[in-house]
Amino acid sequence: MQRGARHLAALLVSLLAVGTLVFFSQTAFAEQDKIASAVQKLLADSYADTDAAIGDIVASGAPQASALLEALGERRLVFSAEAKSVSYTDSAGKVFDALTAAPIPAVPADAQIVRVNNRLRGSLTAALGTLTLLSPDTAKRLAAADSVFKSRDAASLPALEAALAAEKLPNVKRAFAAARASVLLADPTADRSQQVAAVTTLAERGDQDAMALLRGVAANAPAPEVKQAAEMAMAAVARKLRITGVVQDVYYGLSLGSVLLLAAIGLAITFGVMGVINMAHGEMVMLGAYTTFVVQEGFRAYAPKLFDWSLPIAIPAAFLVSAVVGIAIERGIIRFLYGRPLETLLATWGVSLILQQAVRTIFGSSNREVGAPSYMSGAFEIYGLAITYGRMWIIVFTLLVFAALLAMLKLTPLGLQMRAVTQNRRMAGSMGIRTNWIDAMTFALGSGIAGIAGVALSQIDNVSPNLGQSYIIDSFMVVVFGGVGNLWGTLVSAFALGIANKLLEPFAGAVLGKIFILVALILFVQKRPRGLFALKGRAVEA
Repeated sequence: MQRGARHLAALLVSLLAVGTLVFFSQTAFAEQDKIASAVQKLLADSYADTDAAIGDIVASGAPQASALLEALGERRLVFSAEAKSVSYTDSAGKVFDALTAAPIPAVPADAQIVRVNNRLRGSLTAALGTLTLLSPDTAKRLAAADSVFKSRDAASLPALEAALAAEKLPNVKRAFAAARASVLLADPTADRSQQVAAVTTLAERGDQDAMALLRGVAANAPAPEVKQAAEMAMAAVARKLRITGVVQDVYYGLSLGSVLLLAAIGLAITFGVMGVINMAHGEMVMLGAYTTFVVQEGFRAYAPKLFDWSLPIAIPAAFLVSAVVGIAIERGIIRFLYGRPLETLLATWGVSLILQQAVRTIFGSSNREVGAPSYMSGAFEIYGLAITYGRMWIIVFTLLVFAALLAMLKLTPLGLQMRAVTQNRRMAGSMGIRTNWIDAMTFALGSGIAGIAGVALSQIDNVSPNLGQSYIIDSFMVVVFGGVGNLWGTLVSAFALGIANKLLEPFAGAVLGKIFILVALILFVQKRPRGLFALKGRAVEA
């Protein structure tokens, strides 16, 4: 009895093995048949046959399918009429046979590139999107969903539905659902209830691409229920886009405000403590940007693999360069002009022209390239908001610099002495504080922070000798609006002016928006000459 059971089990295992072998053999033969059919069509050198070959390659599911389609799109797929073969070259230059995917020594002597036109490029985009829907790489699956969403190829619907059923990640699942909805709305034979559900899916996506698609459906849909659903969805998407647009403008305003804060915070210190109108402050920003360029050139030449460290190293270097130049300006020129604001304004303006010309002589007048480290490249999306890593890190960096400066002023002896000189210079001098030394250190600190601002600006603006001139007027506006010498006032005014600028731009334009801001600031200063947060002290109030 036991021997019979063992024989039955062995027979079942053998049958299972044979069945598995037959299944995989049939699958392999089916793949080979489709690829062979595609090869025959590619040999015809006809756009129509090539289009049909693309469909065969996708349907084959062969391992080399993606490589074949990519080679076709990049003109690396060739055919030989004499040898009746098709081959392709990979990105490394190796040659493979299209039918077997086996490497071959070289392409045939009579090989010709398989031609593609714009219509075929669209088919290729859709085909590659279909092939990567089940990729283990999340980014590739998202890219494939976006490709199908734009191509609206009905042939990709079965693969898309299979990928949608297998997907686990919510964001990728939403992308697949939106792609499926776009395909269903483009298919005139689709069920009307499915198309109404597809309209709802697009409304949930709620971006400009969905709005464009819904606009087309509302204009061309033959079924009244689909047309009505599309019109209602358009109204909902329009509301969402308006809200998203305002929030996006606020984010851009915070980004601009962080730049203004970095550029103005040093000026707020020097202007508040020393009462000097420093027209060369913008050139300190420019020196910081060029220091970043020099540091990056050193990394490119001697340590390209460590390029991501160039920006952290450029920050203290830019601070030191600008601080040293600031001390030289204060000790060499400004200390002889205290109490004469008009002369300091003219003198520092002359210094700014000298520094600009010096930089032109050394580096030339053309813009210099400053690269972005890997952690500052790219962007991500949150509820339809595009957040770039570069601007996000600049906002974070600005707040860290502000916090460090605030801590220095509150917790260090130098900060205590600077605050004393700001509030009552004569009393501070009578208490033994060397006000001349405080002036020099204050000017160095303000100039160094301006140099750090140059490091940040090098990531979002052109590095040129005129870089500082673009921000000097805005910096003075921030300082005056916030309150001379008040850091918290500078913080609030920088972000307020940045957000106001970005909210006005869509309606008034960039130039007219700045004019409105300037007029509003002039009217505000008429009512509050000391700004939002005026300093307190006997000397200030006198």
